[in-house]
Amino acid sequence: MAEAQGRVVAALVAGAEVPEGFDLERMRAQAVSLVSKRRAIVARLRPDAAAAAGPDLAAEFAAYARARATPPPGYRADADDFAAWLRERGRMPGEPPPKRRWWSRLPGIR
Repeated sequence: MAEAQGRVVAALVAGAEVPEGFDLERMRAQAVSLVSKRRAIVARLRPDAAAAAGPDLAAEFAAYARARATPPPGYRADADDFAAWLRERGRMPGEPPPKRRWWSRLPGIR
């Protein structure tokens, strides 16, 4: 069972072959949906990366996602990896912004 589930996950997130018995078009649609969800979360976590990609965000993120066998562990890592990917391609200038500590978001604290 775990092996079969692994094949389904690989087809959805890593572009592996769709296992027998699954509808190819539905699996493709679900894979596109998962990349879209990742892109939306990454854009919220790293608005600087989303702005750097500009109107090409969907295409850039899709290319980034295809270039990886599996997504990084966690959305923050995914967002930072996407920003680095853009930077490597000259789409995002400079160094990443400094990380803000959770307490810096409290009212009156910078």
